[in-house]
Order: sequence, then C-alpha cells, then structure tokens
Amino acid sequence: MSAGTLTADARAGVVPTLQPGEGPGRSAAYLSAEPAHVLWGRLPCASDAPVLTVDDGATVTIDTLSHEGLLEDQGRDPLAFFAGHGVAPEDVLADGVALAALDRERDADDDGPHVVTGPIAVRGAMPGDVLTMTVLETLPRVGYGVVSNRHGRGALPGELPEGPGTVSVFTRLTQDPAGGYSLSMPRDAAGSRTVAFRAAPFLGIMGVATATGERAHSVPPGPHGGNIDIRLLTVGAALHLPVQVPGALAYVGDPHFAQGDGEVALTAVEGSLRATVRFDVVPAAVAAERFGDLTGPLVETAEHLVPTGLDEDLDEAVRECVRHAIALLTARYGFDRAHALAYLSAATDFDISQVVDRVKGVHARISKADVA
Repeated sequence: MSAGTLTADARAGVVPTLQPGEGPGRSAAYLSAEPAHVLWGRLPCASDAPVLTVDDGATVTIDTLSHEGLLEDQGRDPLAFFAGHGVAPEDVLADGVALAALDRERDADDDGPHVVTGPIAVRGAMPGDVLTMTVLETLPRVGYGVVSNRHGRGALPGELPEGPGTVSVFTRLTQDPAGGYSLSMPRDAAGSRTVAFRAAPFLGIMGVATATGERAHSVPPGPHGGNIDIRLLTVGAALHLPVQVPGALAYVGDPHFAQGDGEVALTAVEGSLRATVRFDVVPAAVAAERFGDLTGPLVETAEHLVPTGLDEDLDEAVRECVRHAIALLTARYGFDRAHALAYLSAATDFDISQVVDRVKGVHARISKADVA
C-alpha cells in the first residue's frame, strides 16, 4: 500500500477497486480484513486476543468488508452474486471471496451478518477510561453497494418484501472531479429510471470489547458501541466509548456508502471501505470532566456533541438519550437539570439513528457553539 489519498479517474467517475494490501492508505499501520483478522457475526469480548496492538494516539488504516453479497440468501458466493450485476471478477474483493468460502466462520442461524475487523488493543487503556476513535479517512474499496430488505426485518416486517425472497438493490458509486461521491439506484425492478444522491461514507460498527467471556451478537448496539449506525460518523467525527476491558480491544465494520436516519429497509447502501482511525485514550478523571458519567456511545463532530439512547423500546431509547444529554450538559457546561432539559427542548434535535437492529437508537445533536 502507498500513503496518500484516493485518486480515481475523475473524467469517467471511476472508483478503483482496493484489493487487500493494494492501493492508497493514510497510515503506515495497516490492518487487512483477511479471515484471520475478522469476526463474522460476533463482536470481540474480554477473552479475545488482539490482532494488532498500538500505542495511545496511533492511527491505523483498516480494511472493512460489507456483508452484502456474502450471505446465504445471496448464494454465499460474491463472485457469482456480483457477476449477476455486471461486476468483473477483478472488481470483487478477494478477502470477501476468501471469507465466504470458509464454512467455519459464521453460523447463519445464530450469528449476525456483519464482518468486523479487529480487535485492536490500545496500550494503556483501562476500564474507567474512555476510548476516542476519530475517523480520519474513508476510501471506498469498490464502486458499488447494495441495499437489502429481508423477510421479518426492517421497519415494515410482514409488508415488505412483497415477494418470496430477499430484495437486494444494486447501487453504483461514482466519483466527481472535486473528490466527492454520488450514488445511482434504480427506481424499480426494470431499472429503466434511476435516482441519484450524494454518498457520505461511514462505519456502522465502531466499538470496544465487552467485559464478558462470550462474544456479543453483532446486530444490537449497546454500551460497547457496536452496530450503532449513526450516519454522522463521517470523516472528522469521533466516537467516545467507555472502556470495558484492558486494552479496550477496539473494532470496526459494517461499512456504509450512505444511510438515512432510521435505516428502514434493514440495510442502507452497504459498501466496503478502507478507513483510517485514530485511537486516543482519555483517562478516567479527564473523561469525567469532559463527558460526565459516560455509560454509552457519545459521538462528536465539529459542530455537535451527540449523546445517544439505546433500547428495544423506541420510547425508552428517547428517554435514555434525553438523560444522556442532560448528564453531558450538567457535567461539561454547568447546567442544572431543569435548565438542561429546557435548553434541549428549545434548541436540540433528537433523531432516530436506526429502528432495525433489535435495539433501537436515538441520538441528539447539541450545538457546541451554543454551549461553549
């Protein structure tokens, strides 16, 4: 791999395929998504050994794999699946092909669908500390993504899909001369008309290991982070997570090219990314001043602090998000609880992160300019 930023043929809008170990990467430290470096359908726990160990403040370029095209209801043969959509064999990721060929890697009945790269141990991270994972770069590894709706899943189970099988909508990704990305999706099965929209790549899964002896399912998010599916986690954003085990044992996965708040179909535009992430340990005493009693994921962007709420009941997820936001305002900015609630009601948007991952997610966008 070479250091630098992705450059595609801007005249044609072509997004080059980034096979394992090939092409650009922002950091000298690189972690591939080969089978030895990933879990499929489960998240790291306390008993897992790290596949990479780094210092506090280190940056790592990490390959991630979308599960779309690898799953059983798509034939578990990404070469054949993507060939059906006109993708040449050399543009199908070799690490995805290798993973799909290994029967031992996933139990289709018990495990989640997500491919998770890691875990990465961060020296010095201890329970009570907070691990900050900052997204520095997200490079598409392929020029296509998939949105799927499966029976019994999504926001409308029992209504959609209308036919007997899974609906997987193939979507093309192109790069414009300014370096941004756009997506083109068919409006119907005939494909004669399309809808185009901007891409905004991010990692749906970012997390730390649970303090358990068994690996958690990859679908429901929790205090460890995991499958939080917050689309604000684009380049420049950070995720703050309470460390549960020594070394934190961080991981990333579930790469997206775009997602609307809610992710109502079940998936968004799932597409493999090469992400560069910085890992910073915030000591417990400092974390208490910055974040209060942080018990779950907190997102931070240039403009917003984004506390979260997670629960199987959407109403309770909203309540948890409000409590999280109040705790943040009181600890960091000196509000009392009554005035924090008043401010949140007057000036803060509460958005649905996703409603399709068993545990539903809500996030609030607190303007840093308001409260600084």
